[in-house]
Parts: sequence; C-alpha cells; structure tokens
Amino acid sequence: MAPLVPFWAQPSHPDIQKVLVNKEQEYTTKSISLVDLPPYALYAKFAFPPCTAAEKPTYATVQMGKDKHLNLNSDLVYINHSCEPSVIFDMASLSVISGPNGLKKGDELTFFYPSTEWDMAQGFDCFCGAQTCRGFISGAKNMAQEQLQGNWLNAHIRALLDERDGVVVSSNVENLAQNGNANGGFEEMKDATEQALQIALTQAKKVVDAAQRALDVYKSLYGREEATGQNGSAAQEVGAGYQVDGGINGGKRRGVTSRELSGEMGGDTKQ
Repeated sequence: MAPLVPFWAQPSHPDIQKVLVNKEQEYTTKSISLVDLPPYALYAKFAFPPCTAAEKPTYATVQMGKDKHLNLNSDLVYINHSCEPSVIFDMASLSVISGPNGLKKGDELTFFYPSTEWDMAQGFDCFCGAQTCRGFISGAKNMAQEQLQGNWLNAHIRALLDERDGVVVSSNVENLAQNGNANGGFEEMKDATEQALQIALTQAKKVVDAAQRALDVYKSLYGREEATGQNGSAAQEVGAGYQVDGGINGGKRRGVTSRELSGEMGGDTKQ
C-alpha cells in the first residue's frame, strides 16, 4: 500500500503533538509530545468527527472492536509502533492515555500496535531498538501469549486471544453432563474464573500504583515547601515517592522521570 497523503488541516493537534516529517524515507515520519503528563493521564480523544468508521482495515486504520475499525483522519495517525510504547490506545474509552512512565516534552509518541490490531493489513519489521523488541509486527493474532506479556491489551484483543487459544470463559453444565465431563467442566470453569479475577486484580493494582505515582508527581510540582536548614539545603525527605533536593537544584523536588524512547518506528504514514 502507498503511504497515506493527509487530507486534513495540519497540524491537527498543535498544542500537544509535533509531527517530524522524513521526506527522504517512507514510513519514518514520527510524532513528539509537546506536553508533560503523569502516568495514565488523558492525552487525546478519538472524536467523531474527525474519526470515521472504516469499511475495511488498512495499515492506517485502528481496530476498535472484533470487527470494527476507524480512520483517525488527523495527525494522530503519525503515532508509531514501539515494543516499549509511551502511550496507550484505549479503544473502550476512545482515548489516548500516557503510559506507565508518563510523558515528557520531547518524548516520541508510540503505542504497541498489537494492543489494538488483531491481523494487520500490512506487517513490518520493527526497529524500535528496545531490548524487548518483538521483531516482525503483524498483529496479535500471530504472536504467542509470551510475546504479548508486559504490554496493555484492549479487551477485544484479549477476547480474540482467548478464542484462538481455546480458553474457556463460560460453561454449559447440561452439555458437559451429556458429554460425561461435568466435573471436569466445572473445574475448567473455575480455573477460567480464577484467571479472570486474577487479571482484574492485577489491573486494579496497576491503577492504584499509577494513581500513587501521579500523586507523587503532583506533590513534587505543587506540594508543600521543603524544610531547609540554615545553609539553605533541604533537611529531610517529604512524602513518599519523591525527594527533596537542595543546593544544586535550588531546593526543588525531583519528580518521577520517564523512560527516554529512542529510534524511529516502522509502519507509519507519509505527508
């Protein structure tokens, strides 16, 4: 497929996103964040319009359900793939949110394509440079569960993975009994329920941890004044999750830092 030529007014998100165009090489245009955000904060919404329903998936669409795809019709299409992404595409809320490390001005905007895409129209060799790089990216359908671990996945991707791998999420007792395997079915159902609850608990813990980190960032920027000694340096740590800093940094607290992502990502679009 030929690179997409934008038809929308640019820049579409001038306050939060800067698009860096590489005219010398196709599919290497990338986006940079213009804002600082704490972990799991809202970055942008997928609004209709400019988004539209896609008749069929292409390399420039985003999957929003088992059989539903959308055209972004904005510069958000230039958010590339990374195996260690800086943002999350949450299709349940139609939102782009910052990742577990938050965002800093100058960070490249990337998300994990298999978190939304089941079977991509156009696969590519990833060159994100991360130690966890998955190599060829063509959608979650072609990846083992182990390859997807560590990344946030949308509900429709998790459901499709369960179907692919034969994970039982509910059981019909009558049918199991007719097959002479009622007890085994109950055990299988219990295991699936236990697994689902464990996943829910893990996600809840991540939300709590992220909220704590966001609170720490907020305190580090707008919190109480440091206790200082006669020489003007900080005398103690204040609160949890951040430090009081004196002298060199002028008594300012150091907030939580984010990972610096490097390298250009494959599979994006062309202006």
